[in-house]
Amino acid sequence: MNPKHLILTLLLMLCPIGMAAQSTITRNKPKPAVTKPKPATKPKAKPKTKPAPRRNSTHHSSSTSSTVNLSAELNKLINNMVYVSGGTFTMGGTSEQGSDAYDDEKPTHNVTLSSYYICKYEVTQVLWRAVMGSNPSNFKGDNLPVECVSWNDCQTFINRLNSYTGRNFRLPTEAEWEFAARGGNYSRHYKYSGSNYLGNVAWYYENSSNRTHPIGTKKANELGLYDMNGNVWEWCSDWYGSYSSYSQTDPTGPNIDLGGRVSRGGHWYRLPGGCRLSVRSNAAPNYRGSDLGLRLVLSQL
Repeated sequence: MNPKHLILTLLLMLCPIGMAAQSTITRNKPKPAVTKPKPATKPKAKPKTKPAPRRNSTHHSSSTSSTVNLSAELNKLINNMVYVSGGTFTMGGTSEQGSDAYDDEKPTHNVTLSSYYICKYEVTQVLWRAVMGSNPSNFKGDNLPVECVSWNDCQTFINRLNSYTGRNFRLPTEAEWEFAARGGNYSRHYKYSGSNYLGNVAWYYENSSNRTHPIGTKKANELGLYDMNGNVWEWCSDWYGSYSSYSQTDPTGPNIDLGGRVSRGGHWYRLPGGCRLSVRSNAAPNYRGSDLGLRLVLSQL
């Protein structure tokens, strides 16, 4: 056989085999997998934590809240100051006090006072706490009178109060206290501050249930002042001393310590005889008790 014919014959024989193989390869070739793109995985939620407070903002917030409370209490205090027009009165155990008057309430004497302002209420615990940042009282309650404060504590409180307000708050003199308790120039010469019946104007032994009560819940006196008798004794600025019969103008008491500082008005567990207009008491400047608080005065508003 011609060699060319032989080669051609071999090629023709191999062609179907190649095509079959190609078909097999094509048929058996795996189809490319169609894969759907996986959805993006959500990031894992981080555990919820409260953001760390920033010192500046936290301090500012606390300071603002504190300032608002203090500001509100100071405005309330100033709005509650009552004008007492100056005048002359007889101080001490006057006739309406009868036989109840003690020896240290005598002799009676004339006192002339300049005008001043006095708060219609005793200093409350909420005001004390706003100024001082603490509440030393035994009987707790925002509108109860602050107590367990010494005369010295009161001076610290007043100094801070004055720095906040730019005013000159102070404790009343003993004479200022009594003139205001008597109703000033509007006095009706009652035995107690605003009435001849103590229960109308005061929390005392017979009605207090052995504790202080919210300010301003009894009847006011002629000047609109509350709790001048009962609830708590009120510190005065004077040193305690004996009276003289001489007339005086704007007296401030002795110049030296003869028996502590004066307090006036009686308190929640005193009997009626100890809650009269002219009754006096005294204590060391560092004494603290649940029967002793304060009331504020201004010479000028």
